[in-house]
Amino acid sequence: MTLKTLATAVLRRGRLSLLAALGGLGAAAMPSAAQAQAATEQFIPLLVYRTGQFAPLGMPWADGKQDYLKLVNARDGGVNGVKLAFEECETAYDAAKGVECYERLKGKGGGASGFDTQSTGITFAVTDKAFADRVVVETPGYGLSQSADGTVFEWNFPLLGTYWTAADVMLQDIAKKEKGRLKGRKIALVYHDSPYGKEPIPLLQKRASVDGFELLLYPVTPPGVEQKSTWLQIRQQRPDYVLFWSAGVMTPAGIREAQASGYPREKIYAIWWAGSDHDVKDIGAGAKGYNAITLHNSAAKDKVHDELRKFVYDKNQGTGPATGVGTLAHTRGMMISMLQVEAIRTAQEKFGKGKVMTPEQVRWGFENLNLTADRLKALGFGEVMRPVQTSCANHMGTDWARIVQWDGAKWNIVSDWYQADKTHIDPMVKEYAAKYAKDKNLKPRSCG
Repeated sequence: MTLKTLATAVLRRGRLSLLAALGGLGAAAMPSAAQAQAATEQFIPLLVYRTGQFAPLGMPWADGKQDYLKLVNARDGGVNGVKLAFEECETAYDAAKGVECYERLKGKGGGASGFDTQSTGITFAVTDKAFADRVVVETPGYGLSQSADGTVFEWNFPLLGTYWTAADVMLQDIAKKEKGRLKGRKIALVYHDSPYGKEPIPLLQKRASVDGFELLLYPVTPPGVEQKSTWLQIRQQRPDYVLFWSAGVMTPAGIREAQASGYPREKIYAIWWAGSDHDVKDIGAGAKGYNAITLHNSAAKDKVHDELRKFVYDKNQGTGPATGVGTLAHTRGMMISMLQVEAIRTAQEKFGKGKVMTPEQVRWGFENLNLTADRLKALGFGEVMRPVQTSCANHMGTDWARIVQWDGAKWNIVSDWYQADKTHIDPMVKEYAAKYAKDKNLKPRSCG
């Protein structure tokens, strides 16, 4: 069986499984308020993929998520005395399996405190359900870009940034190198041919029409280990820059093909999921010059890493290898769990310190986050993140990003801080959110 045939079969099986899962909706009921109040621990479901095409990314990400919850329990005794309970569910980055995990865990332990699905495809599949189940879908740095609009997406929180903000920042950094001019340039997008890989296309098409550059699109069939023909086309078309929307096994395969075809790695900009240590360390000098965007500053080391070693890893309680602590993917996992914990803590401030929060109360916490510089410093994330504040209308909070570059042995920060240009992003968020509301017959709520 060829790789293409195998991928087609996998996708077909995934669709059939998804239909079967959809057919079984409602099998797991949400808990009653009394059941939620009777819980003694705050339950956080952990959807992960430690197997499959994205496993090289999924493992350190999952380790980081679980490690931070262990740290809060070990160091702080939980959130105001409420211990955090958690359970992993393996999705293998498969939408059908992700839906099954969601259905199984949404009502557990008094109700799920929100789902970080680790997948744009799974996010697409569970977003409609979240409206009915009234449970949070937390998607820092991925998912539906228009779900930043809290007037429509009451239960989605694409915190810290989206694929539209990431693409905009990449173009800003390229424009700086081109002395402010993108007109007449060729910019290619090499992308995983999935909802994840396609997500930045509307923003790039919009910017191409405004800024006058030519956008070239190169879909890569999952899992993405075969890219020779793609990079041969790139050698022929000679784009000035390549934006690389990859993850898992696709990333080192693409870097090696770029090297083989002679395409300069310093002309490549990778999304944050394709910019971690595991993506480049085995290629070493062959990846020298490769750029990646960071989610806030996930390349930084901070107090939280020292405390994780002291309270968790030195007591042999770590989830993954100790060498994984401080890598970009692991740090992003800890950031995601920290946001979830702070949403619970914020909810407790309103609904009762030391109590287990219901899913609806946690949603209120996500919507009222206010992580100041002082608060982030106290949490050990002062160097990793900039202040973030959410609201009824703004479910993304504050997007910040930097560019890092691989020097053959380590990542170096090579840019100042960026934010996406709101003149491009905000109208698109409104337009696409309004279209979603119309298609789903949803009435946007007022945040006035």
